[in-house]
Amino acid sequence: MMKPEKIAIVHDWLVTDGGAEKVLKNIIDLYPDADIFTLVDFLNEQEREAILGGRKTNTSFIQKLPFAQKQFRHYLAFFPKAIEQLDLSEYDLIISSSWAVAKGVKKTEKQLHISYCHTPIRYAWDLYDEYTADLPVFVKQTVQGILKYIKKWDYRSSNRIDFFIANSSFVKERIARNYQREAVVIHPPVDTDSFTLENKKEDFYLTVSRLVPYKKVSMIVKAFNLSGKKLVVIGGGPEYNLILSIAKRNVEVLGWQERERIIDYMQRAKAFIYAAEEDFGIVPVEAMACGTPVIAYGVGGVRDSVVENKTGVFFMEQSEKSLNKAIERFEGIAFEYKKIAKHASVFATARFKDEFGSYIELCLKEFYDKKYH
Repeated sequence: MMKPEKIAIVHDWLVTDGGAEKVLKNIIDLYPDADIFTLVDFLNEQEREAILGGRKTNTSFIQKLPFAQKQFRHYLAFFPKAIEQLDLSEYDLIISSSWAVAKGVKKTEKQLHISYCHTPIRYAWDLYDEYTADLPVFVKQTVQGILKYIKKWDYRSSNRIDFFIANSSFVKERIARNYQREAVVIHPPVDTDSFTLENKKEDFYLTVSRLVPYKKVSMIVKAFNLSGKKLVVIGGGPEYNLILSIAKRNVEVLGWQERERIIDYMQRAKAFIYAAEEDFGIVPVEAMACGTPVIAYGVGGVRDSVVENKTGVFFMEQSEKSLNKAIERFEGIAFEYKKIAKHASVFATARFKDEFGSYIELCLKEFYDKKYH
């Protein structure tokens, strides 16, 4: 089988070290000689070292637009043009890590494009109404027009991809529904080596999250206000002051914490509470790696990682009543912490690299077989 001489890795944007960037880091580890392309790159040196191994990237024209460092998302209407103008003509293999527009890069028939799809663009597909609901009328019409344009472009450009990888069964279904394309599922890498088993659990529940509306942390706090059970909330964000103001004495709001302290709380918590609808959800797996059961909203990618009554329980409505009923069910189950941690090891970093690398090899073989036969 022929090997690609030049590889390009395309990522939507680089502004923080999040879950998608952990996937990117592992892809770069597999292909250290690849060149990296992105819409904008505003990483600090510490983040650059952690994600890219200190590498520089190739950026789009949006990098140099006014106020781009803090307001680049306001240039959404230009994202398709910006990603299409990236010149990848000299590369044999293109790997995109995409939850927005990275997968829309242009290619020729001689190039192979494999896309690791974290999700189809959520604000243009499933969350269109939610993203535009509270906008002023004059702004709403403009934003709706942009999102309709993005959606049409996203559908058309999906045909440029030779092979899709989905990060969960949930995203695989969305790729099939939105793009009419098949995808294989390769779950994201989770650093299960750092989040280690602790058999001794204490009498408190834990949630760790960015404090933004869709994470539903305020709902979690209200549920514990009603039950009186002890809850620890870790995370920072726009809703921090709101959550601090509504929390009763049984709810401890710690704000942002260092990674080591988060691991300590995860190891000691009776259970981890997770109320968001996510495409996969790395944090619940980190909790399970500590042997800690998960009480999760049972919609989305979490269905791939949490096994009901074995590693956690689900609640099916994002409401205080539904969550508190799930907690009551949870307290009647004798969970085996060692088995929970063993289950989480299925999602380890080494597994991701093995599955991802093997699938790329398979795609290359199929591509070159067609090309030369």
